[in-house]
Amino acid sequence: MRAAVQSAVDDGVLAVAVPDDVTIDRPRSRDHGDYASPVALQLAKTAGAPPRQIADLLAERLRGTTGIASVEVAGPGFLNITLEAAAAGALAGIIVSAGEKYGTATALAGKRINLEFVSANPTGPIHIGGARWAAVGDALGRVLSAQGADVTREYYFNDAGTQIDRFARSLLAAARGLPTPEDGYGGAYIGEIATRVLAEHPGADALPDDEAAETFRTAGVALMFDEIKQELHEFRTDFDVYFHEDSLHASGAVAAAVAKLKSSGHLYEKDGAWWLRSTEYGDDKDRVVIKSDGRPAYIAGDLAYFLDKRSRGFDLCIYMLGADHHGYIARLKAAAAAFGDDPDTVEVLIGQLVNLVKGGAPVRMSKRAGTVVALGDLVEALGVDAARYALIRYSVDTSLDLDIELWTKQTNDNPVFYVQYAHARLASLQRHAADLGIELGADYDPALLDTPQEADLLALLAAFPQVVATAAELREPHRVARYLEELASGYHKFYDAVRVLPMGDEDPTAATVARLWLCRAARQVLANGLGLLGVDAPERM
Repeated sequence: MRAAVQSAVDDGVLAVAVPDDVTIDRPRSRDHGDYASPVALQLAKTAGAPPRQIADLLAERLRGTTGIASVEVAGPGFLNITLEAAAAGALAGIIVSAGEKYGTATALAGKRINLEFVSANPTGPIHIGGARWAAVGDALGRVLSAQGADVTREYYFNDAGTQIDRFARSLLAAARGLPTPEDGYGGAYIGEIATRVLAEHPGADALPDDEAAETFRTAGVALMFDEIKQELHEFRTDFDVYFHEDSLHASGAVAAAVAKLKSSGHLYEKDGAWWLRSTEYGDDKDRVVIKSDGRPAYIAGDLAYFLDKRSRGFDLCIYMLGADHHGYIARLKAAAAAFGDDPDTVEVLIGQLVNLVKGGAPVRMSKRAGTVVALGDLVEALGVDAARYALIRYSVDTSLDLDIELWTKQTNDNPVFYVQYAHARLASLQRHAADLGIELGADYDPALLDTPQEADLLALLAAFPQVVATAAELREPHRVARYLEELASGYHKFYDAVRVLPMGDEDPTAATVARLWLCRAARQVLANGLGLLGVDAPERM
């Protein structure tokens, strides 16, 4: 359609090019046609003419274009373009031919993106907030890849620092039959891990305190992290890289990053500590990098980690962090700027809290993790498909209450059931058509898809690539879920209004074949969209 508009501009002797950022999109209301564009408004200044005059000129040229049924000028100069039935219906064949590729694009081709998400400390099971990032992060990676990006999914393995020390002390206390340390970790999982450490290292609990703590630290972290990785894998979230925080300290990367900032004057000494001049780059306060006792602060690892990512050739580093990490947005961008890098190479997405509710009341206790709801509890309550879909369906900017009763219903009130049922219904329709001996021949007549319901369904199918592109651009995979619900609704309305298969002894007609092409296309788009969310597209329900 952009080419048709550009051609109309050329024919109109406006001698200006259609800018890349001009919107030529599917309007939400079918009353505004198949496509709508404000191109005349954007061309007005360059062309030196009123937008309405330009729109009238372009509309006249477009009305002579093959496949366009009508062009209307609305408001100050918007173009509303309606396609002929044959041109609109041809989309069904395009979708079926494209298959899994429909909805993909090359807008991000050549861009290397490091997508870091979950990155929970290996001190306990993944909690429900981490589960949100596991689902949303994985879906975002799929969406970005669908736009041609080279995406590396990365888990930052926090195997250094005081929390790991507390974890080790908690395991040792459990192994020795002692109460949990005051600042330690509780929950049944601590006893389970401690027992497994003892099975691997008999007598470890009888070693001197320092030696015992180190044994439980090393073995316990490894066992806990193996469990985390397995749990995430079963949730259909896998990573390309597991990056160990401890390696930054052991390799000297932290010391090198600090030395680089000192030599460039971006660190200064005060009260015996070394501070990053982060306020010069938009942070609300300067940050301690090296404490007065000579030990690196947590941000020192962040600095070295950023440099490591950039050294690996990533053009964009996306960090997906929890609700208590708002300060990291300015902090990480300041770190990039301090190294002389573009702050826009850093993006920080903040996810809000998640609660599991039942009967209107929060579900607070986990069987293993004590006072928090863990990923395993969520999956046990909802199943993988419903849990992933529910976590992805909402913008991460908002807090989320997941109602167990809603998301386990086998009714259309449950959004994931509604979408999956539409796909299963389409699969059943194809099986029924095959049983009747009706095949999708190459010679179908798309002009026969001329009812309002068919036109509406085609318009929804045509919108899918733009939905995916917008989801990638705005880092909002929830847009795909909401679109799929609209598509499922459009299909159900079409099916209720238009007979697809012949009844009784009736013979199939050319319209039957055309509608089967449309149904096949709808099934493909539903499957593609669910695939972007990491949710199954069932054949039967």
